[in-house]
Amino acid sequence: MTIRPELIEKLRTQRAKLTENVSPEKLEALHAKGLLSARERLDALFEEGTFQELGLYATHAATAFGMAGRFLPADGVIAGNGYVGNTQVAAFSQDFSVVAGTLGKMQARKITRIMRHALKIGVPVVAFKDSGGARIQEGVDALSGYGDVFYANVLLSGVVPQIAVICGPCAGGAAYSPALMDFVIMTRNNAHMFLTGPEVIKAVTGRATTMAEVGGAEMHSTVSGNAHFVAEDDQHAIALVKQLLSYLPANNTEDPPHHLDVPIEEMEDPAINDCIPDSPSEPLDMYSVIRRIVDRAELLEVHAGFARNVIVGFARISGVVVGIVANQPMVMAGALDLNAADKVARFVRTCNIFNVPVVTLVDVPGFLPGVEQERGGIIRHGAKMLSAYGSCTAPKITVILRKAYGGSYLAMCSQEMGADMVYAWPTAEIAVMGAEAAVKILYRKELEKAEDRQAKAAELAQEYRDEFASPYVSASNFYITDVIEPQDTRWMVALALRKTLDKRELRPAKKHGNIPM
Repeated sequence: MTIRPELIEKLRTQRAKLTENVSPEKLEALHAKGLLSARERLDALFEEGTFQELGLYATHAATAFGMAGRFLPADGVIAGNGYVGNTQVAAFSQDFSVVAGTLGKMQARKITRIMRHALKIGVPVVAFKDSGGARIQEGVDALSGYGDVFYANVLLSGVVPQIAVICGPCAGGAAYSPALMDFVIMTRNNAHMFLTGPEVIKAVTGRATTMAEVGGAEMHSTVSGNAHFVAEDDQHAIALVKQLLSYLPANNTEDPPHHLDVPIEEMEDPAINDCIPDSPSEPLDMYSVIRRIVDRAELLEVHAGFARNVIVGFARISGVVVGIVANQPMVMAGALDLNAADKVARFVRTCNIFNVPVVTLVDVPGFLPGVEQERGGIIRHGAKMLSAYGSCTAPKITVILRKAYGGSYLAMCSQEMGADMVYAWPTAEIAVMGAEAAVKILYRKELEKAEDRQAKAAELAQEYRDEFASPYVSASNFYITDVIEPQDTRWMVALALRKTLDKRELRPAKKHGNIPM
């Protein structure tokens, strides 16, 4: 049977009407701002010819207020799946050119359908958010739609990676969906994410503010911590998505994309010694150490602008995908505060979900003291780190470079918190507190009698380090695996990672633990 030509022509006309809804003039204006259209974003994400759309013809209910007869191409969202490299990915892209990308019941059905499809087949989800919020004309149906999306986000959480790319506005309740996802990327100049904008804030509180202050990418990446990455434009955002996917498995039952054909070379790296300051009181730049340890000095840093006293991100060590967690003594001496604790805990939990080994580099003087920290709940926030590391069953390798004092020693994944291997440099100091503070408490009377208190304090501090804080003391009590030379760190960690990749650790049967939120 031959299909009549007019039917083929009608099909092509219908598809063109639905897919070519943005004029060349509008496209040019978008490109001038660093924006892509909703369909262009998907074209840039997927390998050419691999995208298959879902629900192209779906549209809103004509019974909605004022919506009868209105033509909304694809109901304002393009959904489907394709390949990013060799990885199948499900994605949806909200179309701001269609009633400002607002969400109604049908748009929510399309979004949740592709999300549940991703759940069934076990593939990542990438969401391009560009929406004015709920579609007012649909009333409670729009709110119901958001509820469906949030529920789907929760169902997928811990099963497949979820990446949100905020390309334009993400207003009101819409902001909760990216907050429920694993990673949030915002474009620097075009993205805004907020519950209440400047006008509402001024009307309710009387305070004048700007969109950048309450919803901009810079604010969310440095102050609120809601954004993990800031991209310069849409193309850069898509490049970041591809980088992220290159470190993650398709789902929680698979291993990350390790390159196990990369050989482990037993090579010393004397240059790492140049990273260590001459004086213990001088801060060590942890980035310089990380670059010496990871492959090609490449770190995909997560939350780079937020809580900069700790560093977290993805890398490879001799081909093995790892999550790096490290103190940064160049900022706040590397002390742990409220935001740093949240940043580390969240990242460790993410690594554990997707079977990514965690390498922790320690140079920490303690938790940040202060009234604001105590009143802000540093106990509760610090406990999140203990909970995250303690519940993590992925391989955990810890290297203590210098300071590891008090509770922060435990919070940075000590042996007692489940580290599989703990190495220490000869420069490490592991103790309840720093030597200077300990001397003031333990040797107060001796100091009072000394003619030269400063010299006596220095002498006693060194005695304390040798007797109580030396890494050899911890090693003699089997609290650390080995004391190693800094130049051996890369290959020792690489070897430990290969040996723990098949680690299996069972936990008591339960629904889930209770996180100190």
